Amino acid sequence: MSLILQIETATTSCSVALAAGGKVLDFKEVNERNKHAEVITVFIEQILTAANLTYQDLDAIAVSCGPGSYTGLRIGISTAKGLCFALDKPLIAIETLEAMAYGVINDHQHLFDKDTLLCPMIDARRMEVYCALFSADGTKVRATAADIIDENSFGEFLKDHKILFFGDGADKCEAVLGANLNALFLPAYVNSATHLTQRALQKFSQKEFEDVAYFEPYYLKDFIAGVKK
Repeated sequence: MSLILQIETATTSCSVALAAGGKVLDFKEVNERNKHAEVITVFIEQILTAANLTYQDLDAIAVSCGPGSYTGLRIGISTAKGLCFALDKPLIAIETLEAMAYGVINDHQHLFDKDTLLCPMIDARRMEVYCALFSADGTKVRATAADIIDENSFGEFLKDHKILFFGDGADKCEAVLGANLNALFLPAYVNSATHLTQRALQKFSQKEFEDVAYFEPYYLKDFIAGVKK
């Protein structure tokens, strides 16, 4: 039975989960900005200790790889890569928006029907969001993009489908898109490492592993360092 450590740091949430054979055994998370570096290794140690397991007991490390916060992604992926190097374990990367879609499918399926499209959104500042569209079974139907949202966004899809918007990017878009009767919103959605479970198991079973030496976060947009105030 596969034992996979799962890491999610792409947004304000810092989350770590431990899953065995596709079942979450334990998880720890905090949804607070700028806490990731402080708590991520503590969470990992606490989860393994509580399960009476060691790092060598792990079969793989799965990480949410972006798009999302540049700093958050660097912390999560550097932690995952460091563990994989030290333990000689495979690295599994899961696109953050895809993990979000699977999380809603598993936890909130009662909110939509099979014809509803799912639109995870991550805040990219101002009215820009990282987003994609998925069918109700998790199939991606519109590529990941950085979109500036206005009243015409997703018009071709909203014409014929209900769309469930969720994520910290959706919160700021509700005022713009909410007038459309086909636009649905899931409030207070928080990214979680538990949402990686299904895809992590699939990729582990299919041996879809990353090259630990060369793997980098999926930033989507070029990283531009800010000036420290």
